[in-house]
Amino acid sequence: MIIYHLTPKRFYERQRGNAVYLPKPFAQDGFIHCTKGADEMARVANLFYKHERGPHVYLYIDTKQVRAKIQYDDAAKQFPHIYGGLNFDAVVAVKTARRDKDGNFLPPE
Repeated sequence: MIIYHLTPKRFYERQRGNAVYLPKPFAQDGFIHCTKGADEMARVANLFYKHERGPHVYLYIDTKQVRAKIQYDDAAKQFPHIYGGLNFDAVVAVKTARRDKDGNFLPPE
């Protein structure tokens, strides 16, 4: 199964040399935020990140390759969290997060 994570492009590119990917919120939350559905990813991206400047990317993550624990913390199982660093080989695609003319994120393709 593919899950999605949104991050600033510059931050992801800086982390590529590390052993694992750890976004900034991990230090506070203790997990990496992801979503299961592409439409849900766009909704969450717009809710939390619409006003952040600069290009962002969607990480396409293959759950079968993730070495850290994945846990769903919602009854609908739309929001998987990765508890630990994300091994880079589980990221099967990185795509630019497109926006519409009003700055809203569009769902991953």
